[in-house]
Amino acid sequence: ANVKIGVPENYDGIFPWYLAKDLVVTGDDEGIFGVDAQFLYALKPLDREKQPSYSLQQVSFRTSVHRQSFTVEVCVIDKNDNVPTFIEMSMRGSVQLGLLKIPFMQVEALDRDDRNTAHAELRFTLMEQTPRIPSSQMFFINSITGEVSLTEEASTLDPEMCGRYKLSVMVKDMAGKANAFFTTGIVTVEVTGNTWASPDPVRLQENLPGPYPIPISQVKWSGSQVEYSLEGEFPEMLFTISREGVIYLNAPLDRETQDQFQISIVVERPDGREIAKPVELRVMVGDANDNRPTFPQAQYHTVVKELAARTEILTVQAADNDDPKTDNVRIFYRLVGQIPESPRALFRVDRDSGVISVQADSMEGTAPQYTLTITAEDAKLNSSCTVVVTVQDENNNPPVFSQHEYGPFHIPENAPVGTTVTAVLAGDADVRGGDSWQVDYRLESGNEEEAFTLVTDKQTNEVSLVLSKVLDFERESEYILVISAQNPVALVRGRYGPASTATVSIYVDDVNEGPILSQSHYEVTVREGEEPGRVIATIRGYDPDSHPIRYSLQGDTKKYFSIGKYSGELKTVQALDREENSTYTMEVIAVDGNSSLSASTLVTVQILDVNDNSPVLVGDYSWKYLCTPRWEDQALVLASRDSDGPQHGGRLNFSLRSDATVRRNWKLTPINDTHTNLSLNIPYLAPEVYTVPFTISDSSSPPRSTFINLPTVCPCNVRGNCKMAAKQLPGMPTIQSAVGILLGTFAVITILIVVFVRLSYQNPKQPSKTNQERVPLKMSI
Repeated sequence: ANVKIGVPENYDGIFPWYLAKDLVVTGDDEGIFGVDAQFLYALKPLDREKQPSYSLQQVSFRTSVHRQSFTVEVCVIDKNDNVPTFIEMSMRGSVQLGLLKIPFMQVEALDRDDRNTAHAELRFTLMEQTPRIPSSQMFFINSITGEVSLTEEASTLDPEMCGRYKLSVMVKDMAGKANAFFTTGIVTVEVTGNTWASPDPVRLQENLPGPYPIPISQVKWSGSQVEYSLEGEFPEMLFTISREGVIYLNAPLDRETQDQFQISIVVERPDGREIAKPVELRVMVGDANDNRPTFPQAQYHTVVKELAARTEILTVQAADNDDPKTDNVRIFYRLVGQIPESPRALFRVDRDSGVISVQADSMEGTAPQYTLTITAEDAKLNSSCTVVVTVQDENNNPPVFSQHEYGPFHIPENAPVGTTVTAVLAGDADVRGGDSWQVDYRLESGNEEEAFTLVTDKQTNEVSLVLSKVLDFERESEYILVISAQNPVALVRGRYGPASTATVSIYVDDVNEGPILSQSHYEVTVREGEEPGRVIATIRGYDPDSHPIRYSLQGDTKKYFSIGKYSGELKTVQALDREENSTYTMEVIAVDGNSSLSASTLVTVQILDVNDNSPVLVGDYSWKYLCTPRWEDQALVLASRDSDGPQHGGRLNFSLRSDATVRRNWKLTPINDTHTNLSLNIPYLAPEVYTVPFTISDSSSPPRSTFINLPTVCPCNVRGNCKMAAKQLPGMPTIQSAVGILLGTFAVITILIVVFVRLSYQNPKQPSKTNQERVPLKMSI
C-alpha cells in the first residue's frame, strides 16, 4: 500500500524534523529526507510553492519477522506566506459617457498560495478616486471579480471638466480578513465621449404614399459592437431599427388615431445586457385633410311657437377630427333643403356658427312641422343632418259655444244620481289635442246646492251635465245653470267673452213619493207586568206629497202589541213576562194613503226585569238522608235557582228558621251563589224524618223568599248506607210508608244491637265521597 503524509511548509523548528517511525527511505535524490532509528525525518524546511509534494520510493517498514516496502507521498501543506500582487503594474481603462452600471474594465491580481484555500481568496477594494469631481463616488469595483463600473452619480461625468481619473485599488488575500496580506495599485481611467444621444424629433405627414419602409432617423453607439431595439406605445412592426441604428417607418400613419409617438431606443450587448439608458425619439404626425366634418347626431328636433318672430331656435355643431391648428377644421354651414317647401324663406342658418333661426314675422298658418337639411363643409369634404322643426300651437283662440242657451230640459225628481241631463260643446280653433285646444268647463252659477257636476271628454272636448244629488220637486223645481268654457293655459291673444259662456235650463218633474219615517230603527224598553194599553212608542213619518199615512204592524205573531192606524202610537195589549220572552222585534209599515208606496222601520222592545219570582229548590231530595251518629264531612248539597234576571236573582241566601232547637240541630254552609251544604250540627240525632225549616231568599230589595222542609236522618252501616227506608215528609202518609216504618223499626233495633257490638271493636269507616250529593256547585239558573 501507499502511504501519504501531510507536512506543513516552512517549518522553523529543530532539525532533523521527524516525520514518521519504522521507515527506511530509498530514492531521495535531493537528500531532504532521512531515516534514523527507524524514524523518517526532514533535514530542511519544505516550500509548497517550490514543490507541493514528494514521492519517496522503496520505503521499507521493518518488523520482527520481515521487511515490507511501499511508496510514501509527502504532501506539503500550504501556509499563507505569499502576498497577492497585481498582474499588471500599469492598469488602464476607458469609459464612455452614458454607460450603465456594467463593467468597463477588470483589475486582476495573483496569489501564489493554494487556490483551494482562503490563503489565495482575494478581495478588491476601491480606496480613493482622484480627482473627486464632479462627485467623489462615481466608480465602483466588484470586490470578488475586480470589475470596475460606473455608479448612479456618474451620470454627471463630463470629459471637458475632467477626462482622466486615478483610482487607488487594494487587493487582500484571506477573503479580506484583518490579518490578510494586501497590495495596492493605481488604475487610470480615461473618459471618452459618445454619440449615444437622443436624435432630433421627426415630423411625418399622415398617410404618406410610400414606398415603405421609409427611413426616418438614425442612432449610433460608438465603441463595442451592440444590438438595437425599439420600445413604445405603437403597433407592432410600425417602427423598426436596423443593425446600423437606422429607424424605419413601415406603414402609413393616422394623426386622428395617434398624433405623436415616443419611441425608446434600447442598446444592448450581444449577451443581452443593457449598456446605457435608452434614448428617446419623438415622432410627430402632421395633419392632412382626410376627415369630413360630422354632426354628433343625424337628426335634431326642436320646437318653435307659432307666434314667434325672427328668433333663434337651434344651434347645430359639426366636428372635424383633423388638426384643430390647421384650416382643415374650418367648417361652414348651409341650409340646402326644406320640406314642405312652401312658404319659402321661413328659416336660415348662420354660415359660421350653425345657428338656425326663423326669418318670418310669424309661423301662424304654416305647416305643423318642417324638416330642414343642413350641410357642414370644410375645404373639400362635407356631411349633412336633418332638423325637424315642430310648430307649437299657442292659445290665441278662445273656446266658443255654438249657441248661447240650451234647454229647457226635463228630469224627474226620482232620477238616479249619475243621470246625464245633456251634453254641450265649446269649439276651439287651436290645434286639436293640444293644451290650447283643451277646454275646462265650470258651473259659474245656479248650482249652489251642487246638484249637478260636469264630466268632460278630453278626446272630443264635449262636456256632460250629470246629476250628482237626488232631486226634490217640492224643494226646487227649476235650475238655471251658467256654464263657462276656458283653456287650461293662458290666452296669448284675445279674451274670453260672452261666446265662451252658455245657459242651461232644467225643469224638475214632480213624482209621487212614498212616506219617509224619521228613524230606521226604534228601540223601546217596557217593565214586565206593565198594565196593558200603555203607549210605549210613537212612530213618526211624513209624506213629501202631503198625503196621509197609515201604520200597521208585521211580525207580532202573539198579538202582544197594537199601533194606531193614523197616530203611529205603539201600545201593549197584555202584560208582558220577561221570563217568557225578554225581547220582541216587529216591523212597522207606513203606507201612502193615495198609493201603494210604503216605508218600514224595525221596532225592538226590551222587557225590563221585575222581581216577580221566588227562588226554588232544584232537584228531588225525598231520598236523601244524613247518618246518625254524625259522620264527619257528611252533608247534603242543596241547589236552588231564581227565574228572575241577575239584578233580582243574583246571589241566593240560605238561612235556618230563628228557632233554638233548629239552629242547635242543623247547620247551613254556603258553597257559592246557588248552592249550600246542610249537615248535622250535633253529634247524634235520633233517626227519623225531620222537618228542617229554612228560607231561600234572592238579592232583590225587598227580597222574595221560599220556605223549605227537609230531610231524613237514619242510622248507617259501615259503608255509609242507610239501614232504614226513607220516609215521606209529614203531610204525605202512605200505606207503604206505614209498613216501612214498622219493618224499619224492627230492622233498626236488630241492626243497632249488631252495630253497637262491632263499634266497640273498631271505628266506623268514613263514608266515600262518591256517595255524596253530585249536584253541580256552580249552576246558573
